[in-house]
Amino acid sequence: MSDRFRRLRLLYIVLGVLLVVGLFPLALAGWLLSNRSAEELRSVEGRYQAQLVQDKARQIELYGQRYRDVVTGLARAFELAGGVRALNEEGADRRLLKTLQDDPNLIALAILPVQGEPHRAFQPDVIRRDEVDERVGEVLARMSGRGLVVSRPEIIRSGQEMGLTIAAPVMGGDNGDDVVAAVVAIISFREVFRAVQQPSAKSERELLDAGLPVVFVVDPQGRAVAHPDERVAFSQRAMTDLKVVQDWLESGTQVQSALAPFSTARDGRQIEMLGAYATAELGSNSRLGVVAIQDERAALASVTDMRRQTLMISMVAALFVLLIGFIGAKRLTQPVRELAAGAHRIAGGDFSQRITVRSRTELGDLGESFNIMTDQVERFINDLQRAADENRELFIGTVKALAAAIDGKDPYTRGHSERVSRISVAIAQRLEMPDDEVENIRVSALLHDVGKIGIDDNILKKPSSLTPEEFEIMKQHPQKGFKIMSQIPAMKDFLPGMYMHHEMVDGNGYPQGLKGDEIPMQARIVAVADTFDAMTTDRPYQKAMKFEDALGLIKKFVGTRYDESVVGALMEACASGQIAPGRVRLRQPAKNGSNGTKPPLKEESAPPVPAQV
Repeated sequence: MSDRFRRLRLLYIVLGVLLVVGLFPLALAGWLLSNRSAEELRSVEGRYQAQLVQDKARQIELYGQRYRDVVTGLARAFELAGGVRALNEEGADRRLLKTLQDDPNLIALAILPVQGEPHRAFQPDVIRRDEVDERVGEVLARMSGRGLVVSRPEIIRSGQEMGLTIAAPVMGGDNGDDVVAAVVAIISFREVFRAVQQPSAKSERELLDAGLPVVFVVDPQGRAVAHPDERVAFSQRAMTDLKVVQDWLESGTQVQSALAPFSTARDGRQIEMLGAYATAELGSNSRLGVVAIQDERAALASVTDMRRQTLMISMVAALFVLLIGFIGAKRLTQPVRELAAGAHRIAGGDFSQRITVRSRTELGDLGESFNIMTDQVERFINDLQRAADENRELFIGTVKALAAAIDGKDPYTRGHSERVSRISVAIAQRLEMPDDEVENIRVSALLHDVGKIGIDDNILKKPSSLTPEEFEIMKQHPQKGFKIMSQIPAMKDFLPGMYMHHEMVDGNGYPQGLKGDEIPMQARIVAVADTFDAMTTDRPYQKAMKFEDALGLIKKFVGTRYDESVVGALMEACASGQIAPGRVRLRQPAKNGSNGTKPPLKEESAPPVPAQV
């Protein structure tokens, strides 16, 4: 015993050493290298994000500067012309509209003199006049002196467009310090949307899953004003749930750009994100935040691939090591496998083979002992099987004797229980019920009238029809049989047929008044077989009916007294000749190890019935 354990320990130690020597250095080097690569890649991605948001912020600033210069230039031109009187000349409005048409980013342009009629030009398919007036009014309310006014980007509701309003005063008067007019332009924010969009048409979720940065713009309240998904900007969604946006809002004008890694909840779990922000100044009092976010795990997918490859290489090395170990251990484990295979065969009931263990160690002795044990177990099981068969035959014989004793009380019912049993078995076989259930039905049908032991002979043997009072007493035989047999635990599988064979599918039977599927199939089969035998044998109160007449009468009671499938099986058995006057052909139960085909029918003669049947 100690030698066997020593060999096992040495085997495990050898395999363990091979695994450690082959895998540990490789796995450790791969892990350290991937960690170093992850740090480098994270740093590169951070620098890229910082540069990206700075570039986008400068691009937005240049865009805003361009149109600030346009508005300021118009205001200065009017100042040099001595005011906006030139707009009163013929064709002035046409020239104003032409200016608008030459620049697709100009949504609306308005010249508003302090005294006189205002002049407006706008793109009617993008903005309505009332919206132009509303935006003009907002910026004029903020205008004072020479200062340029730039509003925050706002949605143009009629055109589903984001627009930026810029206003500049036109100075005049004797000393040039009076505001004589204002130039107001509404600028499309479409260029800013293009600046933050990726070349592909992927959604925010798809960009993050692909490891690409998502760039968007927020106003000083943290609401989105430009986003790769336009619906986010047009709904002015608050982005303050992102830590990087909170950091930009808190920094104010102190920090122009910064890296801000953060964590966020996504799909019910915390995700590490790379983040950066920069400030874009559209005016002295108008600033926007340019924010970039990126899924760190997806961004570092190459490192994950490296680790996966390292793992795969390690697994291949492990398989190689295990293969070498397996070849070396095969000779040691072969006897054990033989013993295990033999044990499995014995567990499956196969005693036809013996194991062969060629070993000079204790395993050889164990193999010989195992074969001796198999011989002994096979003999014991055969003896037990013979004893079980004998006990079963004894049990069936006792049941048949009891049924014959019950039938013997009444000369008109002699052999009735045996015939009902065979008819019930034929019906069950037609229904393709399992062999064990067919056997239960067979015994249950033999004992279905066992309760008549407790019925007075004057009633049981009465040669004429029973009175209502006598019939009520006769109806007690199922309960009496159940009371007798339920005291025997081995009889529990046969009780349904004995107790419920007088139930009807419409609920008008006895003793419980069960309906339909409430009645066990065993009882439904015995009920049909019992009635069929009673119809086709002579009784004191009626002559035996022909098979065809009995079948026709039983068929009329389908759905009220009898189950349709059971009656159908009886009809098939009679039509095929399986059930015929004086005989019933039964299929023998399959034996262990059969090939799965149905066994042939065996003809069994029933107890004699009247000659006219």
